Amino acid sequence: MADKLRPKYHFSISGNGNPGDSNGAFWDGRRYHLMYLVKRDDGYRWGHVSSTDMVDWEGHPDAIGPGEADPGGCFSGGGFIDGDGTAYLTYWMLWGPRGLGIAKSRAPFDQWEKLPQNPVVKSTAWGWTKDVGPDGKERVYASADPSNIWKFNGKYYFVAGNLCLLNDLGRAADSPENLKGDCAYLFESEDLEHWNYKGPFYKRKTNSSRAQGWTDTDEDCMCPSFLPLPSSPNGGPMTDKHLLLFISHNRGCQYYIGDYRGDVFHPTSHGRMTWQDRSYFAPEALIDGKGRQIVWTWLVDNPADDFKTYGWSGVYGLPRSLWLQADGTLGIAPIDELKRLRKNEKTWTDLRLADGETKPLEGFTGDCCELELSVDANSATAFQLNVRVSADGQEKTVIRYDAETKELVFDASASSLEPFNGFKEHVDIERAPFALKENEALSLRVFIDGPVVEVFANGRQAITRRVYPTMESAGVSISAKGGSVSCNVSAWEMNGIHTGN
Repeated sequence: MADKLRPKYHFSISGNGNPGDSNGAFWDGRRYHLMYLVKRDDGYRWGHVSSTDMVDWEGHPDAIGPGEADPGGCFSGGGFIDGDGTAYLTYWMLWGPRGLGIAKSRAPFDQWEKLPQNPVVKSTAWGWTKDVGPDGKERVYASADPSNIWKFNGKYYFVAGNLCLLNDLGRAADSPENLKGDCAYLFESEDLEHWNYKGPFYKRKTNSSRAQGWTDTDEDCMCPSFLPLPSSPNGGPMTDKHLLLFISHNRGCQYYIGDYRGDVFHPTSHGRMTWQDRSYFAPEALIDGKGRQIVWTWLVDNPADDFKTYGWSGVYGLPRSLWLQADGTLGIAPIDELKRLRKNEKTWTDLRLADGETKPLEGFTGDCCELELSVDANSATAFQLNVRVSADGQEKTVIRYDAETKELVFDASASSLEPFNGFKEHVDIERAPFALKENEALSLRVFIDGPVVEVFANGRQAITRRVYPTMESAGVSISAKGGSVSCNVSAWEMNGIHTGN
């Protein structure tokens, strides 16, 4: 924990093994449970922690790992708790043409039993299946990365991801159109033990619609999570819309909002949570007792060999609350429980900046903190928050609202004096679509936790990145461009958390 590269209030992992995808989340009526993929000496296992508040975490024994039917271990999947209190984990059995498995447990969820029926979905190739359907015709479908289970009209369902199927059968120019691009495949059960393939779960728009913000043919659908959308960040009644979270391995975390009627999901809109690379990855979501949909993700832009060098690896994004806004778009906000970590508040009121002016927030150290800003930026072309600023100004990370390009921009091009040595697809500048409405103030919540910076804008956009300053770069300042702005700022130092692992 003394390592300056290790965050203090984000969940991160130390100990035996390199971590990966967030997995198997569920709410048991009292505690939040979160699993995470971890490669240990004997193969892939699922680490397991739980919490009453999603802030401090307690460790459990590994939930699942290598066995006779899956000697390479257990890859990604989802979590579900049934009405009788039994929890179920879906997972991808390793290696080769094995299939999808299920394990179950009851409170306190420290002992998990793999179903004797495993694989409940049999693969005939790595991550996909060819068989003959009830109509006597040959069919192919994906059998990798199962989602959470859900229940609808008395039956159980989950979907599987299509990376392997796409790689083997869908990437050629003359591949069948229905095998190109992202798709999830639906399975149904009456008893959670015997599962039948139902068909493709949704139909993506063709790549001619890419200009409208939908996906391209080189994208896959993996790490899926499928849940209803609540009507507010605090939960409450569910809306009539559902959210399919997933990743493509080349574009990262994204989602569809749409209508669900049992066997088919009809997306009505599409959005992304990462745009220029795939550093925000592997979403895992649950519905809690308040009716909130809460998601975690894995932040993959690690330094090279971090586990070997520093003895720890793996950082997960702050839990986000997701909901359906009145205009049909996705609401995104940090959970309220994070406010418990605040201490030593400082405020700056009615800060006024002329065009081209920069003001530091004097007397505040911004390397483990939260910032909350309300900015009247309607007369300026850009407002800029500079964080992790070195004393000489050589290092800084820039968060900018650009009114002309209608973007929220995260610019790490000057974050470090050393080139980034790690995640090979890392880019310095991330750009998310975002525009203020007429006369709307810019409302930012920014979390800085060592190398992790998370930005939430007006409850409808967010960017999470990691940066690696070489100096004691902890200054904070604000800037205006193309006009004057006025700004109110509240800032808090943040307590650390117990990660329980």
